[in-house]
Amino acid sequence: MQRSNSDVTLGDLDSSGKAGGKAVRVEKVGAGAQGDSGLLHREYGSLSSLERQTQIPEPNSEGQGPLSPSELRFKDPFLLLGLQGNPPEPDGFFKGLTASFGDSLKPAKPPKPEGLTKKSKPTPVPQHASCDVVGGAWVRNFAHYDVQSILFDLTEAATNRDSIGRKKNITSGASAASQLRPLSQGSCSSAAQGGGANGANMDDPEQSLLLDEGDGNDNELLLSCPHFRNETGGEEQVGLDRSQGRQKPWLSLRTPNDAVSVLEEPRESNVQQQGKSNYFIEHADLGAHYYRKYFYMKEHQNFFGMDDRLGPVAISFRREEKEGSSGAQYNYRIIFRTTEMKTLRGSILEESVPSAARHTTPRGLSPKRLLEFIMPELNLHCLRLASNSPKVRDTLLKLDEQGLNFQRKVGIMYCRSGQSSEEDMYNNESSGPAFEEFLDLLGERVRLKGWEKYRAQLDNKTDSTGTHSLYTRYQDYEIMFHVSTMLPYTANNTQQLLRKRHIGNDIVTIVFQEPGAQPFTPKSIRSHFQHVFIIVQVHEACTEHTHYRVAVTRSKDMPLFGPLFPKGARFPRSSAFRDFLLAKAVNAENAAEKSEKFRSMATRTRQEYLKDLAENYVTTTPIDSSTKFPLLSLGGKRKDKQKGAKGAELHSAGALVWAVMVSCGDDGEMGEHRLPCLLGVSAESVVLIERFTRRVVFNCSCRDVIGWKAVTEAKDEGPSLDIFYERGESVSMSVPETQVEDIKEVVQRLELVTCGCEALEVTPLRDGVGQPGFLMNEEGFVTELQRFCYAESGGLQLWARVVRLCGHSLVHLTPEERTRLLRTAHKIHITVIPPDENGKPRRWGCIITQLSLLQYQLMQYPYIIHMWLQQLFCACVLQEKEDKAVLQAEVQSLRQNNQRLQEESQSTVARLIKVTELLCNVNKPC
Repeated sequence: MQRSNSDVTLGDLDSSGKAGGKAVRVEKVGAGAQGDSGLLHREYGSLSSLERQTQIPEPNSEGQGPLSPSELRFKDPFLLLGLQGNPPEPDGFFKGLTASFGDSLKPAKPPKPEGLTKKSKPTPVPQHASCDVVGGAWVRNFAHYDVQSILFDLTEAATNRDSIGRKKNITSGASAASQLRPLSQGSCSSAAQGGGANGANMDDPEQSLLLDEGDGNDNELLLSCPHFRNETGGEEQVGLDRSQGRQKPWLSLRTPNDAVSVLEEPRESNVQQQGKSNYFIEHADLGAHYYRKYFYMKEHQNFFGMDDRLGPVAISFRREEKEGSSGAQYNYRIIFRTTEMKTLRGSILEESVPSAARHTTPRGLSPKRLLEFIMPELNLHCLRLASNSPKVRDTLLKLDEQGLNFQRKVGIMYCRSGQSSEEDMYNNESSGPAFEEFLDLLGERVRLKGWEKYRAQLDNKTDSTGTHSLYTRYQDYEIMFHVSTMLPYTANNTQQLLRKRHIGNDIVTIVFQEPGAQPFTPKSIRSHFQHVFIIVQVHEACTEHTHYRVAVTRSKDMPLFGPLFPKGARFPRSSAFRDFLLAKAVNAENAAEKSEKFRSMATRTRQEYLKDLAENYVTTTPIDSSTKFPLLSLGGKRKDKQKGAKGAELHSAGALVWAVMVSCGDDGEMGEHRLPCLLGVSAESVVLIERFTRRVVFNCSCRDVIGWKAVTEAKDEGPSLDIFYERGESVSMSVPETQVEDIKEVVQRLELVTCGCEALEVTPLRDGVGQPGFLMNEEGFVTELQRFCYAESGGLQLWARVVRLCGHSLVHLTPEERTRLLRTAHKIHITVIPPDENGKPRRWGCIITQLSLLQYQLMQYPYIIHMWLQQLFCACVLQEKEDKAVLQAEVQSLRQNNQRLQEESQSTVARLIKVTELLCNVNKPC
């Protein structure tokens, strides 16, 4: 039996099942396309695990069937993945900070000030001997355009090349949950022993089906399920910002870590793309527009080749005048593509290339010399100049934007009271009032016949897939919903294939539950594609108080995605809830593309693109010929070449990268908890990427950096750097003593791209009455300074910003804790950020932009405030219940004690009466 293909509608099928009476064929791009074709089929179906896939003759030794890049949309799932890791670390290495994709990570709780609470000694954690980065000279000189470019690694591309053809039928998502086999006692024993002939191999996909048991996170909406991870509220994203949990939810204006992509462009560009939405699109490779923006339809050169280690590669070069240099300086933009989904995108200034590799002609550096400097390990002999066919630039555009798709299809399944199985939901012929109300909130009903916008494989000619469907737009996305009750219903057919053929091929599915529905579990779903289920349960439907509860379950090899929600959240029926749900669905599909199944499919599609370019669209001109970059201007006076200056790359717009160890200990202290990261500083952003999870763990705008404190002298902790940002939060990092120059370079870079300055250490002595000689407001700004006091003589200025007080971050201290430290500390030690050159306080970012965004968020998102107040109310109610329980226990204890005392008193009285009677009897005369 051949798997269903939802790209072909029923109206296109004849009675034999063929599309229009003809077999659908794969079109091969390029000159060699004639005569080569094959039947188009899906690698993975969705109907059931019993379906069989038709076999196609394999044209090459790698065992790969012909794929059509135009048909497979599975995209660039590797946004933040890559970077060949170091050898495996000991068990428990950075446990609590380094999290797998299936687990969320909560930020460390900030410590209390010394002397205020007892503080335990941190547990030692194994350290790295070195934080060197595998790469080359380009790590310092190459300015990366986006985050995933920082993680580009040739070694990883060569290592993973051989596995591309083997990773085809990967069981994941709902199919993995439904095909779970019981774990026998013998396999348990062998898995526990970890060895032997029958030992469990965690890398074996079949063995992994036996080992995973889910996360045990259940609630009324959702059950724990093997190979899935549940989100029931209260989860927190990976991050180093320990203050994010202490901030009120509507006051955080920082871009989520998983939404950071492009580093070279201003932060406002992403806000403008959001439109009027308050939610960020996460896990999206927005850097894929690099070729379209800087190369497409512009003068540039392309080189293709088949490398023995890397397979097919494609490189694009463009030489341009540096902005504001008046033609005196030049910048080289480069894109390096391999079969891996990570792409090297960025630029390098001509002045930063060593003079030995420099040409004296006005044409600048040759591509060969440039590649020899950037990637000396690359074999250049296989590269040939690409032809000037328009097909080349169009194919490169499709290749680079393979991971971008602004048309999404989302399934919606209807679960009535008492139902839970897939069969029950598909066999609901019509919808109830609560479901209709929910659909009206999500989108608009559209007539399919004659529909010209995105149709998501629905028939817009013959109504074979229903007469109406649900459609909406969100930010830049078109979303068509496959609603189970709007798809054709077949009587006496429990499988309802006409419905399942669409919803079963959707990556994201919304499960709408009426009150009384049984908890959902992916075990009941038979699909190879459905990887995310968003469960929405309605309460008080069709009333003024209609609200919804939400839970999410995702395949275990997917990262956590936003927007996140607090535990026990109830969403009122509003446009704000609609935006939340649509953002969740879009981000869910973006995150799903990082799973092994979709990553492998996208990699095979990418390989076909690159192989076609390398075989059919190259000339005979090698890269080591006399090819130069074309002149940008053929007229005018020839300009003399300026001598390159040391550190010229510090003026680049893209992100320069340094390897650092980030402190995860106490504020201002380089504790024993250190995380190996890559620090990227562009002209617009500062990011930290954790090396082993390949994820952004910190980001902020350069405008939000208010200062830094650099230590370059040899000390116990070695060279270190503290970066202060926003309200005075800080992130601390260090490098080995042999890399002290890195700290100096980072400081020079920060001086060029931020408005911050070096922080000062001040130790003001108390005056005769024990006062420190200065006053500061709630933000930490010095508002009053006593003249000629110790604080002023120590360098403290009016409107300086105190960021640390006695070694503790000021923003993490309550007003009472600050006052207590200022009054009782034996020696007051403060870290301050001096005011600017005009004597004004250094504030983070643009205060007008902050206020406007905050005002908009407060106006557009009253439900966020409602949720926070509800969460606070729930916490108060819970605390009240706990206090009441304690009080009841005390009352019960008092009652028991009172009863015991009464019993003892009665016993004592009885004994006294007996003694009295005895005495009376003794004193009576005989």
